[in-house]
Amino acid sequence: MQRTAIYPGSFDPVTNGHIDIAKRGLKLFDRIIIAILNNPGKQPLFTVQERLEMLEESMSGIDGIAFDTFDGLLVDCAQKSNAIAVLRGMRAVSDFEYEFQLALMNRKLNREIETVFLMTGLRWIFTSSSIIKEAARFGGDVSDMVPPEVNRRIKAKFGS
Repeated sequence: MQRTAIYPGSFDPVTNGHIDIAKRGLKLFDRIIIAILNNPGKQPLFTVQERLEMLEESMSGIDGIAFDTFDGLLVDCAQKSNAIAVLRGMRAVSDFEYEFQLALMNRKLNREIETVFLMTGLRWIFTSSSIIKEAARFGGDVSDMVPPEVNRRIKAKFGS
């Protein structure tokens, strides 16, 4: 039986830290489905379609990766995809409380789906999509934190 994990997030935009977690997750799982949450409560920089394109471009050539989008509960998406786990990356202790609460709620909703946390590599520990967008908005160079195609799209969004 193939061990599949769901790696959920907004990926607005995808960062090198996201890619690092996905690649390392493939050491634990046969297949990882990177699932973009369509969250109507947020105002993303990129559309779901643009984020999907950036993920596909950034991870082309990595075997065992698939992509999906979802609305609603993560555990429903995981169950539909026959996933046995949710893969989450954690950068710092500050992420732990929120991620722990999500994991407990997901466990309550579906006890069959585990949550696996991977610590982000030290190189990416202070990298987040929000910080990257903020720096890029004011002309900061984020080229070493995102794949080249993502950097190009960020620059186009901010007109730099």
